Amino acid sequence: MDIATIVGLIVGAAVISFAIYLGGSFMAFVDAPSILIVIGGGFAATLIRFPMMGIAGALVTGAREAFIHKKREPRELINTLAQMSETVRRSGPLGLEEVEIDEPNLKKGAQFIADGYEGGFIRESMELARDQYLTRLSEGQRVFKSLGDAAPAFGMIGTLVGLVQMLGNMEDPSKIGPAMAVALLTTLYGAVIANLVCLPMADKLSAKLDVEEINQTLIIDGVLAVREGLSPTLIREKLVAYLPENQDKPLEAAAA
Repeated sequence: MDIATIVGLIVGAAVISFAIYLGGSFMAFVDAPSILIVIGGGFAATLIRFPMMGIAGALVTGAREAFIHKKREPRELINTLAQMSETVRRSGPLGLEEVEIDEPNLKKGAQFIADGYEGGFIRESMELARDQYLTRLSEGQRVFKSLGDAAPAFGMIGTLVGLVQMLGNMEDPSKIGPAMAVALLTTLYGAVIANLVCLPMADKLSAKLDVEEINQTLIIDGVLAVREGLSPTLIREKLVAYLPENQDKPLEAAAA
């Protein structure tokens, strides 16, 4: 579980709520027309940009990756691949069926090795799975970015709607307040949704996309190295290039 995402959302919501509490009533900041304009308009604009099924899948993928995705460090993957190599040298390829692996593509690669598939087939299949996974992450990032861009824009649209309503009813003081609420709260809702939820989620998915691209390529190269029968030490030396510069020496020391 990604604690940073949860903590960030909770802290952001708490700060805004506390500021509202200090200034007056919560209900003064609840306005149904403003919510309808910002949320409904933002989703409508996103529907125009993307197909409906793509939006649904992207939102699910984005939420899953941002909240419950388990971060996988490259050095952990390298150690797992080295253990797989040791298992193959000790028990043969079928020994990999007894190894517990929680990373889906790595688990698939281990099964390919155990089933005796050729290296070319393994590479092609795993690269396809990697590309599909990265595409889903990219689509999720784009959808959240679109929502983040649309929310402030529709907040401004709601502000203009409220101002028009207010100016059109200047002779009736009872309608000035609700119209002003629409004018101001839509801007507030748009800014909060964009800057607290959608744009940070898009940035987080973009960062995960970069990390996962490296991890998945590491996994493919590692699985093929295990398939070729390389020793655990050679696998570590081959894959150490995927580690950040400040982490490669400790791994080399562990292998030695």
